[in-house]
Amino acid sequence: MAILIDGNSRVITQGITGKTGQFHTQNCAAYANGKKAFVAGVTPGKGGQTVEGIPVFDSVAEAKRETAADVSVIYVPPPFAAAAIDEAVDAGIKTIICITEGVPVKDMIITRHKMRNSGAVLVGPNCPGVITPGELKIGIMPGYIHTPGRIGVVSRSGTLTYEVVDQLTKLGMGQSSCVGIGGDPVNGLKHLDVMRMFNDDPETDAVVMCGEIGGSDEEECAEWISQNMTKPVAAFIAGVTAPPGKRMGHAGAIIAGGRGTAEDKIKALEQAGVNVTANPAEIGLALRQAMKLD
Repeated sequence: MAILIDGNSRVITQGITGKTGQFHTQNCAAYANGKKAFVAGVTPGKGGQTVEGIPVFDSVAEAKRETAADVSVIYVPPPFAAAAIDEAVDAGIKTIICITEGVPVKDMIITRHKMRNSGAVLVGPNCPGVITPGELKIGIMPGYIHTPGRIGVVSRSGTLTYEVVDQLTKLGMGQSSCVGIGGDPVNGLKHLDVMRMFNDDPETDAVVMCGEIGGSDEEECAEWISQNMTKPVAAFIAGVTAPPGKRMGHAGAIIAGGRGTAEDKIKALEQAGVNVTANPAEIGLALRQAMKLD
């Protein structure tokens, strides 16, 4: 089993005729079941064209009606990305993955409000996407470093996601699904949401989570883990090894109200029983320790 996407997903690319959308759709279609999964593209005014053999429609509603798509990935430029999410929600798409970086915060606040009670799940914006190794990848992550297995990965940082996956693969620990939730201040799924999905997934045995300074998402996830998580968890918080004032984090990260620092997050996670490492090169080893394999 996988979370969010699998080889049976039917995917629309919004912004498929743009350079970025076309490039990444081509790469995703070449991975595992991608050729079968990517069933449509959407660019207003360019309906009737094809991109890499994929039919292009003028609207998401038309694409969904013609292809029964249930997932959309968005590569639309920042000023129009929130409207693209709205269009996907209005068309009844239930899983929406927004790769676009730099979506205006005001636009996302309005879009997130509109999404209430829609039943749609949003991943991103400003994220690398989602991959279920050996089945389907949707986004910009390098597919070749992933291998099928039973370890879930959730991260705010795309580059940290790749680092974790590479370590796990080299340690012989394949992944069930990997979710990049993105680092924007207003986004969709949080660590807690994805952790709950992995906890309910019978084919995920343990989870690696990567966070970073800013916000309180990791602390809230730690509270949930302490009361509900039944599987081992290892974690890394970006910024712990850097001096104050030079810690890594997305531009949207905000430290306020005594929460949001690397120290706050590490303390909360450790109190929840999570094995936290201060060295990003040892995340895989930290997971092995959490699983009592070492």
